[in-house]
Amino acid sequence: MTVQLKFVDAGDLYVSWRWEHEPAEPRVVVVPREVVHDTLGEWARAVPLPLLGESADDALRRSLTHGPLVDHARELDLATRMARAVVPHRLAVELNSWLAQGIRPHLRVQPSPSTALVPWEALRIDDGLRAVHDTTISVLPPATVANAASRRPTPFDPQGTVVGVLDPVVPGFADHSGLGSVLGDPPPELAALGGTRRADIDRDHLERALATASRLLYVGHVTTGGHGLDARLHLSCTADTTGRAAPLGAHRPLTAADIVLGHRPGPVRPWRIPSRVALVACESGGDVRFAEPSGLVTAMVHGGAEHVTATRWTLPTDEGLRRLVPGFPPTPVLAPTVLAVDTAHRAPDPVTALNDWQRATATRWEETGDPTCSPLVWAAFTTTWAPRSWDR
Repeated sequence: MTVQLKFVDAGDLYVSWRWEHEPAEPRVVVVPREVVHDTLGEWARAVPLPLLGESADDALRRSLTHGPLVDHARELDLATRMARAVVPHRLAVELNSWLAQGIRPHLRVQPSPSTALVPWEALRIDDGLRAVHDTTISVLPPATVANAASRRPTPFDPQGTVVGVLDPVVPGFADHSGLGSVLGDPPPELAALGGTRRADIDRDHLERALATASRLLYVGHVTTGGHGLDARLHLSCTADTTGRAAPLGAHRPLTAADIVLGHRPGPVRPWRIPSRVALVACESGGDVRFAEPSGLVTAMVHGGAEHVTATRWTLPTDEGLRRLVPGFPPTPVLAPTVLAVDTAHRAPDPVTALNDWQRATATRWEETGDPTCSPLVWAAFTTTWAPRSWDR
């Protein structure tokens, strides 16, 4: 059973949901803003996403040094209060009724800007249980994007080409700069996915490669601008490459607008995007923070993707975790995360497979408090599912 859950900011928080087998029976509740304001604000201060006036490094230091996401007891408390604040009681009763019948519901969430950072998978609904333990969870894209007349969803070929862009070298930025290496020295099984630290993966190369691919796995840097279409992927593009973003020294970023409209002068030429896209990068799924959702996820869906896995907030590197979290174990976190996301995108159902990984990691965090299993990383990920109309 599948339920579509939508949030709208209009002073108060308007919450509506409908079960897909009962389209004529929507439910609507209004949550007074004061009921959710403090908890949403507390969560925004907990995650490593820059607040007004903060740099990315400041945000990481705040979250990893003082935040609850690396403190087991404080995170359990916050995740419990978050669930009570954003999940309507009536919806919880309806979900429980299906669970009592042995049916696992699929919760498809369309967040509003104020709820963009809510980690739906990590909401703590009972002792030892997160929402991902009892439900399948994905993001519901806006109907105007998923059902756009110009959208041509790309069929998935399990034997098709996988384009791996892993930690590309960004011109003009040294390894320890803001746009330097995110993976460091990766394990061989990760390097085998496409080679790491290549300096020849620019936008022209990537556009050609994606034209016949079934999957894209990107691991690197994403930065956001003043609006969603200015969200930027950082490849090995030099400043003299054509595109819609101003150069950053020797480098020109690739924007969501470049993907939707084409990066060359002249007529609009949207990129063809493969069926499955994984963007393991800081706030790569930040589309829903804007009043008019648009960004890299939207660009990928518009170009033909059916499954896009991205992140809600900044992902810390292993070096950052060891440097900023006292006593953090030397166990790698980011490389195993990339492998887990890639494994999910190889599965018949990427949403379920990603949830399986999140569920297992959530269980270890609940039972042991192992900091390498903190929701800081696994709860950052979510998959937007935009099926072809004939698959609905």
